[in-house]
Amino acid sequence: MKSRGVHLQYSFQAEDQRGAAVQNPLFDLLSAVRDHGSIQRAATALGASYRHVWGSLKTWQDVMGEPLVSWTQGHPARLTPFAERLLWAETHARARLAPHIEALRAELEHVLAAALDGSQQVLTVYASHDLALPLLRDTARQAERLHIDLRFAGSIDALRALAEGRCAVAGFHVPPLTEGAALFARHLKPLLKPGRHKLIGCTRRAQGLVVAPGNPLALNTLADLTRTRARFAQRQEGSATRLLTEHLLAQEQLDALQLISTRTEDSHTAVAAAVAGGLADAGIAIEAAAAEHGLAFVPLAQEDYFLVCLDDVLDQPPVLALRRALRDPAWQAALAALPGYAAQQPGDVLSLTRALPWWNFRKPKAR
Repeated sequence: MKSRGVHLQYSFQAEDQRGAAVQNPLFDLLSAVRDHGSIQRAATALGASYRHVWGSLKTWQDVMGEPLVSWTQGHPARLTPFAERLLWAETHARARLAPHIEALRAELEHVLAAALDGSQQVLTVYASHDLALPLLRDTARQAERLHIDLRFAGSIDALRALAEGRCAVAGFHVPPLTEGAALFARHLKPLLKPGRHKLIGCTRRAQGLVVAPGNPLALNTLADLTRTRARFAQRQEGSATRLLTEHLLAQEQLDALQLISTRTEDSHTAVAAAVAGGLADAGIAIEAAAAEHGLAFVPLAQEDYFLVCLDDVLDQPPVLALRRALRDPAWQAALAALPGYAAQQPGDVLSLTRALPWWNFRKPKAR
């Protein structure tokens, strides 16, 4: 088979786009045929004629050099094994790259807005991956004329970006623990200083095991993963979900080496996509990511998602606009529609030592 090049492009249109959808007519066609089992019904779903859809399929088969649909009179149309693999690979790749695609789209939106109106404020935010923050960005743009330059990274990496001056605000998450939080204290305390850093309330969300629909392996605890030798999709180093995984393992007196970690993903949606695609049996992610992929969810922990900035920028116009957006009813209504999410003192300035009770954690003195 001769090689095929991949060309990406984007367009400017009158209406807004939400999420990280990347449209391609080939995959729209393949999805319609797979979902409807008929070229005629696929054409109806796409709002096109039978002749147009059939001609498009023939054209794409010539481009790809492989048959895409098998069909005989009186039998349903089915994708060929090649087309099934192609569609699955595209869907999985798009899910893994969703945070980065969304960030690119938002940046291009800012470029366009800046060209049309230079009065828009800009706030750079490095944050742990989250499905509520893109909704917050939409509200901030519409209600506050604030462009949030949102860049997803692990919680620890986001806090380092704040310490190095690469952003004005960072986002991180941690369970509301009063004791037994030595792991979080060890990794986060060096990056947060009382008096110098100010926390801003944001959300509380549920994290847990993301598993196949119906939970066929009966995976309800991390110990079940080791018992069944289930394949586990791990999160990357530097992410607070990785810390949460280690914390939960310690609670069950397990070691990370006991998990059969087959792959490492850098977002909740990527973990869910790996499970949905059969590449893993389970992973730890937020409930909203499980719901997005039609997966079962076993809650393991609640956690608070905080935004943090330096004290000297707290009252600057972009940060004030961000805090107003957090209190906006439009964002809170969108948040309420996300499974496993609830607003948690949104926009309020919080005491770092009170919001993080484990801050006063002290190592026992050596004898």
